[in-house]
Amino acid sequence: MIAAEHQAHLDHAQRVNLGAYYTERRYVDIVWRMLIPHLTKNSVIVDSSCGYGAFLRPDMPYTQIGGDIDAAAIQSAREKHKENDVSFYVANALQNVDRARYHIKESAHLCVIGNPPYNDRTSLVRSGVKRGGPTMDPDIRARDLGLSFILSYQKLRADIVCVLHPLSYLVKRANFRRLKTFTAEYRLIDGKIISSGVFSQTSQTTHFPILIALYKKGMGLSYQDVLDFDFEVVGGETFTLSRYDDISRYVRKYPDKNQKPRDGDIFFWTLRDINALKRNRAFVGKFSAHAIIVDPRLLDYYVYIDVFKQYARHVPYYFGNCDALIDDDLFGRRKKHFIIECLSRRPQLRPRYPGLGESDAAALALARQKISQYFRQLLRNHYVD
Repeated sequence: MIAAEHQAHLDHAQRVNLGAYYTERRYVDIVWRMLIPHLTKNSVIVDSSCGYGAFLRPDMPYTQIGGDIDAAAIQSAREKHKENDVSFYVANALQNVDRARYHIKESAHLCVIGNPPYNDRTSLVRSGVKRGGPTMDPDIRARDLGLSFILSYQKLRADIVCVLHPLSYLVKRANFRRLKTFTAEYRLIDGKIISSGVFSQTSQTTHFPILIALYKKGMGLSYQDVLDFDFEVVGGETFTLSRYDDISRYVRKYPDKNQKPRDGDIFFWTLRDINALKRNRAFVGKFSAHAIIVDPRLLDYYVYIDVFKQYARHVPYYFGNCDALIDDDLFGRRKKHFIIECLSRRPQLRPRYPGLGESDAAALALARQKISQYFRQLLRNHYVD
């Protein structure tokens, strides 16, 4: 990490709210390698959240434009590129979005690049320093700045979009729905995964997948297309999400607001994704607004989730925004072992499983061995030792 490239004039709170984090040259190079085959002599390259201008390349023979809401960053970018033919604008890329503000002709073949801010203003993570965010056009307003930026590219009528964004924008159904005007026009034609951990001062504990995404205006993108897409992990494996089943098919993930607790009920913390499961509780002792009342008929699956949490360290970061993965047939054959392992930590559940709650040390050791084998079979070449 090259400290001089950071927007060092910003303090921590400003960096969080602006999403101002430096992108290493090797990832900028990946963007350009993905982009070049799709460029024409008429191409105009725009980074509307350019910061110090890391994505703008003086060695490329294309019209290049950088914009940013941060005037100090734009001044530094101008200094950095003063010998190059690059135009810079101090501009809020999310307000009054159109080509004219960057003096881009309607006939230009427009290509958007960069690493736009991603900052979910409703998330509890770093909630103490998050603010309301910039003013933005109503038709692109979203709770996460990154979603708004992607919608702004559609509003600019970009022909090609090659940017970094959290994979969760595509794999989480709610986020995908928020991008419906974009995905109605743009198709994902290339996608490479890197870890959020490569960015300094972000995700210090739980890393999540970042997608280097190349979109082309044309056929559009369905959620099933996302599930069937072959994502390439930079320096690693390729994975396709449709090859995996997940726990959302078998349990309730969120509390039912109309349910009232009764004596003897079992409670489970709200389910989101694997990364949230790592951070949050599983079974909880009392009812709250965040507690699911467990259907006794589905208790085995909540036991599975509780055990999954214990083994989540073996799940690679690029599955972190997915629901807990499961092979239901294999789980059915290993269910006894999952229950034994869970009861070793959850004695309050023993009355629900008479005969298994008092398992001895040998039975517990065997259960953990079988569970480890299960996760190796489930994840195969994606299993993290």
